[in-house]
Amino acid sequence: MLKTFTIAEGILLLVLGFLALIFPVVASFGVTAVVGIAFLVGGIIGWINNISRRNELKAWLVFWRLVVSTLFLIAGISILQQFSSGPVDAVAQVLALSVAIGIVFVVEGVVAVAAALSHQEINGWRWGLANGVVTLILGVLIVSMKFGGLLSVLGILVGISFLFSGIDLIAFGSSLHKEKNV
Repeated sequence: MLKTFTIAEGILLLVLGFLALIFPVVASFGVTAVVGIAFLVGGIIGWINNISRRNELKAWLVFWRLVVSTLFLIAGISILQQFSSGPVDAVAQVLALSVAIGIVFVVEGVVAVAAALSHQEINGWRWGLANGVVTLILGVLIVSMKFGGLLSVLGILVGISFLFSGIDLIAFGSSLHKEKNV
């Protein structure tokens, strides 16, 4: 049963990955909507969690956690509201999220390169360096993209991720022992 479900999940991710690569703009809009929903739900759960734990935590910690939860709520509501306002506002949200991801990749790449170079005595440090360089290059590419590229970038990233996850799950599922008939 595990083998069947694992392979089925891998096939589903492969199909979704191909669809995201064929229709990257549509996938980008979908990713942005999901991020909006995740922020909204995360903000609500954060509020509930922090209010319910207020007697266990220090007041300043509860306050700042509520601030963060409120920011999640505002971001989620804003993204979803932009989607309901029409295509121009929805495009603005996709572009903003794409640029934000590009900036995160640039910062993450610089940090990964610095971390790898400061740990050259550890075996495998070159993998960290390669990861940092690739992430930095991707970030610079994303940040320097023009309008059309930015609309596609989220869909392409999700498509590639889903393809690799699908291949991984199929390979893993195929390596599981044969199922016993019950």
